[in-house]
Amino acid sequence: MKCSTLVFGAALALLAGGVSAQQPAGNAAAADVWKYKTQRLTRAQIDRLLADPAKVLVLDVRRPDEVVSKGSFPVYLSVQAKDLESELAFVPRDRQIITLSNHAHRAGAAGDLLASKGFVVAGAAGSEDYEAQGGKIARITPPPPAPTASR
Repeated sequence: MKCSTLVFGAALALLAGGVSAQQPAGNAAAADVWKYKTQRLTRAQIDRLLADPAKVLVLDVRRPDEVVSKGSFPVYLSVQAKDLESELAFVPRDRQIITLSNHAHRAGAAGDLLASKGFVVAGAAGSEDYEAQGGKIARITPPPPAPTASR
């Protein structure tokens, strides 16, 4: 596995007792039909989950350029959606998982895959949805390019 494929931050939290299956407010657009078994989390549900960092893992399934341009949670495990099934050995089984994408659809599909493989999935979230609902997203500033040697 390449270092760039898997960036392990640390675990985030989950309150005991789980969360409700409500859809987030403001996502009633016809184009935003939820078709996944994994529940879609609201900001309030995510905040409750993140209150106990020892019990949950945020699994960001976006490409690195999306994480840089859109931001993410301060701590997360990064495995791109296209690589998730082949990288399951690197996903901890001792925590409930919040899958994360921009608007939760890839996260929903990833949550369904993980659940089918025996992982405990708390729900799916969209970083842009979370931020639009007033949640704070961490912005990532990539390092400047390395200077090139002049000849």
